[in-house]
Amino acid sequence: MASDTASPRQMPQAEAAPSAPKGLGRRRYRRRLRSRIILSFALLGLGLTAMFAIAAAYVGAVVEDQAVGTVLKENLDDYAERFYQDQTAQLSPLGSVRAYVFGPDKWHNAQADWIPLESGVYNMNGIEDGEPFVYRLVVKKDPDYWFFVAQDMTSTAEVRARIKLILIAAVVLFTVLAGIIGWWSASRVMRPVSELANLLGASDDSARPVALAPHFPDDEVGELATALDDYAARLTEVVQRDREFNADVSHELRTPLAVIKGAVELLLSRPGLDDKTLARLQRIQRAEAQCTDLISALLLLSRAERGHGNTDVYRVAEQLLEAHRPQLGAKALELCLEGEPGRLVVDAPEAAVSVALGNLIGNAVKYTTAGTVVVRLHERAVDVIDSGPGLSAEDAAHLFERGYRGSHAEHTHGGGIGLSIVRRLCRLYQWRVRVVPGAERGVVATLRFDVEGDEAGTG
Repeated sequence: MASDTASPRQMPQAEAAPSAPKGLGRRRYRRRLRSRIILSFALLGLGLTAMFAIAAAYVGAVVEDQAVGTVLKENLDDYAERFYQDQTAQLSPLGSVRAYVFGPDKWHNAQADWIPLESGVYNMNGIEDGEPFVYRLVVKKDPDYWFFVAQDMTSTAEVRARIKLILIAAVVLFTVLAGIIGWWSASRVMRPVSELANLLGASDDSARPVALAPHFPDDEVGELATALDDYAARLTEVVQRDREFNADVSHELRTPLAVIKGAVELLLSRPGLDDKTLARLQRIQRAEAQCTDLISALLLLSRAERGHGNTDVYRVAEQLLEAHRPQLGAKALELCLEGEPGRLVVDAPEAAVSVALGNLIGNAVKYTTAGTVVVRLHERAVDVIDSGPGLSAEDAAHLFERGYRGSHAEHTHGGGIGLSIVRRLCRLYQWRVRVVPGAERGVVATLRFDVEGDEAGTG
């Protein structure tokens, strides 16, 4: 593990913390699904009514233009025909319709914006008495005479504007109505899913899962409930087998360990033991104690049960360091303990604390060939500081994965499951474990207790 000289914020670190509260993501996703259903209905209503309104306005405008233009053109043709028959005939004003005719010597008398127009129907704008108005103009230009028929469309334009407002109001109204229908439909659709989620939540604390399928009809939700029942049954069977196996193994292992413990105690009580025999018996005694603690911790993990107790972390750390001192061999390594007895007391079995802290101390001793390993107690946490090769970015990313062995583990023994057990214990007891590079070299492993009372993100 190469040393890291980056700043503390850039240093690689590995951390295992309590998982998020159960059901939070599920409830958030369910709200999103309901919102999507409501939004889909609202968008559908908006799209359909908007297209209908646009089509209605367009068709109405086209039909009106064609109808009015055709009528005006027919009137103009009729007027031109009667004018050629009797040039003294005049078209009597009819409501808002006006007719004009200009001969060869009178073309300049026509309105300026009419002169360049070719024969056809036009929508025009004008100003009369300072007020703007719109009108439709029909032009017929013969070689000898120019004919014009104009109809005031101001009132028609106002009607069109009111129709547009009515159509916009209809679009808004139908969109809101579609949203209300979507909300009602989403509630009806999501109600079985919510009931299914509530039943699943109610079965969290039960040893056997509650059957879900009988509570739902034979529809899609019923099929989902049946599939969940089948999955829960298979999962319960696996968990039950795992618990029975752990309990059986723990029970069967405790008997030979008790025999070993009794035999070692009897041998240690004999006088006249030489130093080599005494050291070996003490090593067997420490190994028996470690196995007993590990079995107790694994049994707690298999049952997902929090044990209780008043464990003095100082005393546990002292015992762990004493157990490692005879194993140092030729290593120029100093094991130190900083703190006071009774300062840090944890509400947990001694076996759980011993396994969690023992793995951190064991890793520090294993990877440090020379220097120091310091166990430092704080008010609510304990640090294990070593002067080893440090922590690489790859190790930090996979440190707590089961079966992972660090980049400096080639010449060491172990299966890479120690820190994964520490992580599981931290999840069970709501502790936090973090491993970061040291200030200059080595690694600092922190085991922090009572994380539930801390702010999120603290180590």
